[in-house]
Amino acid sequence: MSTSNRIGNWLRNSISLRMLVVGFILLVLLIPLAFVKDLIKERGQRQQEVIDEINGKWGKSVTLYGPIIKIPYRTFEQEKVLNPDTKAYITTEKEVFHTAYFLPENLDIQSKIDTEVLNYGIYESVVYSTQLRLSGNFEGFEFSAIEVPDKDILWSKATLLLRTSNLKGIRTEVEFALDSARYNLKPKFNNQRISTLESGFIKSMTEFKDKNLSFEMQMEMNGSESLRFVPIGKVTTTAMKSDWPSPSFSGEFLPEDDSKTIGPDGFKAQWKILEINRQFGQSFFYNLPELSEFAFGTDLIVPIDDYQKTERSSKYGFMIIGLTLLVFLLIQLISKISIHPFQYLMIGLALVMFYTLLISITEHQNFLRAYLISGLAVIGLITLYSASILRSFKFSLLIFSSMTALYSFIFVIIQLENYALLVGSVGLFVILAIIMFATRRIDWEPQE
Repeated sequence: MSTSNRIGNWLRNSISLRMLVVGFILLVLLIPLAFVKDLIKERGQRQQEVIDEINGKWGKSVTLYGPIIKIPYRTFEQEKVLNPDTKAYITTEKEVFHTAYFLPENLDIQSKIDTEVLNYGIYESVVYSTQLRLSGNFEGFEFSAIEVPDKDILWSKATLLLRTSNLKGIRTEVEFALDSARYNLKPKFNNQRISTLESGFIKSMTEFKDKNLSFEMQMEMNGSESLRFVPIGKVTTTAMKSDWPSPSFSGEFLPEDDSKTIGPDGFKAQWKILEINRQFGQSFFYNLPELSEFAFGTDLIVPIDDYQKTERSSKYGFMIIGLTLLVFLLIQLISKISIHPFQYLMIGLALVMFYTLLISITEHQNFLRAYLISGLAVIGLITLYSASILRSFKFSLLIFSSMTALYSFIFVIIQLENYALLVGSVGLFVILAIIMFATRRIDWEPQE
């Protein structure tokens, strides 16, 4: 046999060359697959923009703390002033006003959260309304730490404060019952992320300063994403109840284990936080710091939305394309049926089309239905195509069965949260074992 005939025969029969060609086609298919992943990411970002717009109109995440009693006081500072006539310094006393903030002795928070799904076009967002009840008491207002005499404390100018991150979400008048009087709280302008609500002057504060001062407040708020409270009570107890089945308890403190229940109908949780558990005391002088970093509460999360599922499925795109082309390659090697590189490319493009079908149908149907329609369309197309190029019912059935099993395996992984990595690793191990078993008798040397 001539040298040219041997080379031509090697090119036609070389398994290595066929594998290189299929590998090159697989790499080429990564380009449209990358475009599809970008499309999925873009649609997911669009969804988040719409959700943010809905939440912004309804009410964003809520962080709340109060009530706090604010009491102004004055101190006197000596100041030297130059006398222009005598050229001597005169010592004068300057009156300076400051503010003290006192936190409650006991604070009990009761919260009932009712969730609702809002739609905007093809997008939806989960929001909530909460009924809040705050009660507790103040016990003593001690200025001894800064040695301010009682006559310099402006008891008649004392007010109530409440701080929240979401003024827009408040749906009722904010009214506090303090001892026997009631006070309406109004917004006070500031440039901070946390807004302040403040009452008018507390009546008869001079009489209250040495007694136990109880309070109670009820209000309704709209919000989204999360609801958190700051444990400003010396003893803070909180009970939260909701119809949302997927809470994520977050922040500085977790609920008590024996009080926490989560089910398909919602969740219940309770917290008890002591002064010693946090990093601040019961009073502040001069200014009230931002305390949101010490908040605790619940995030109302969506476990895995449809865009997340589609994005997760696209991450397995390379594996699905590679394994499908490998099945065709093994059929070609075992049966000696000739499959042209162009046909491999068409099969690969059909596999990429699965993800564009999935993302487009998902925007109008639930993920399960979209996955079934897309999967059946692509599996049916490739099975019919394989029947025409392989001309064998047995091999076409093998293609149909392997693709059905592969897409079913990926669907199961996507639905799992805690066991996705474990199931995926075991599944890939089984697939590798099957491939190794199926290829054990293949003669990898080219035939003369």
